[in-house]
Amino acid sequence: MSQSTIQKKRDLRERRKVRIRFKVSGSTERPRLSVYRSLNHIYAQVIDDASGKTLAAASTLSPELKDGKGKKRELAKEVGKLVAKKCQVAQIQAVVFDRNGFNYHGRIAAVAEGAREGGLKF
Repeated sequence: MSQSTIQKKRDLRERRKVRIRFKVSGSTERPRLSVYRSLNHIYAQVIDDASGKTLAAASTLSPELKDGKGKKRELAKEVGKLVAKKCQVAQIQAVVFDRNGFNYHGRIAAVAEGAREGGLKF
């Protein structure tokens, strides 16, 4: 891919992200579960937008999952379960899902699936 194609893809994702964030906002009762996908890793954090604080976070780089070997999609599901476990410790039952401009497919959907299995309500 040429540099202009890569930049165009980034710009389109940024526009989708702005549209999503205009509609999705986290509150104290239902914080926002934001997911970011890089080429090798996936990151999830639960954010209270009213106070601007991160309440819980997990990624494939977390110490609990650092040695995890396997496919990226399986690791993404484990990240979802880990963030759900951390939310239960912080007494958070329901969240609003923010896919951050990425398609709800593959690893993004796996994080959501893992979080649901861990006990979070969307």
